[in-house]
Formats: sequence, structure tokens, C-alpha cells
Amino acid sequence: MQPYEERLSAPRSWWFIAVLIGVSVGLIMLPFGTLPMLGGLIGGAALACVAVSSYGSARVRVVADSLVAGEARIPVSALGTPQVLDADEAAAWRTYKADPRAFMLLRSYIPTALRVDVTDPEDPTPYVYVSTRNPEALAAALTAVQPA
Repeated sequence: MQPYEERLSAPRSWWFIAVLIGVSVGLIMLPFGTLPMLGGLIGGAALACVAVSSYGSARVRVVADSLVAGEARIPVSALGTPQVLDADEAAAWRTYKADPRAFMLLRSYIPTALRVDVTDPEDPTPYVYVSTRNPEALAAALTAVQPA
């Protein structure tokens, strides 16, 4: 059973921008003829959509006894108490309160986040910062699987 899973997908406006990039590339190719214009339109839109899709494919999961954030797999036993961050506090931890040694999976289009201190003395990472649309549910899932 997976107590929590979320995909940090990009907002719809980013997909619209990707289509506009395709139109722009098509217009750039227009002086070379109709066929290059269509190739630029399709190729530019496809490449922009691939970029948006890959950026928005990051997942946050709590699986068994680990927090999986993007490519990182962090044992819950090495984590402290989760701290739910509202939009203002999350912005502060992304900017002037941020520690360069921290692990951060952040997406600018998601205003809320979860911050969890790393309690493992062997790990130089002070905390984990994860953008999430539902920080309360993620905190509850982490608390549920933490060892007593």
C-alpha cells in the first residue's frame, strides 16, 4: 500500500506556451516554404512539449519506509518531524532561509511545500524541502510510516 503519491505536473498555461513556441518556430521557418514551416511548427511544438513533460514528471511518494522525491530515495528513519509550509513560509525556505546543502525538489508553480529535518548524523544534508500541493497529507503519510 502506498500512503501517498503525487505527480508535480506542470500547469496548463505551460502547455499553451509550448504550443506557442511551436507556432513561433513555424513562423521563423515560413520564409523557407510551406513544408519547412510545417516541420518547424510540429518539431518546435514537440520539443517544447517534451521539455514541459519532463520537468513536470517529478513524483513524490511515500513507499514502504522511504520518501521518494524525484530521483532521491530517503529512508523515513533518517528524517525528523515534517513541517508543513504555507505559501509564504515555502517561499522563504526557497529563498533567503535556504541552505545550499539541503535536498530540494521544488517546482515554482506549486506554492506550498513540506520541510523535514534530516536526523542522520552521517548525512551532511540539513533538511529535505519538497514542493507538494497537499503538504498535510504528505506529512501524515510520513508520520504514519515513521518508526516508533
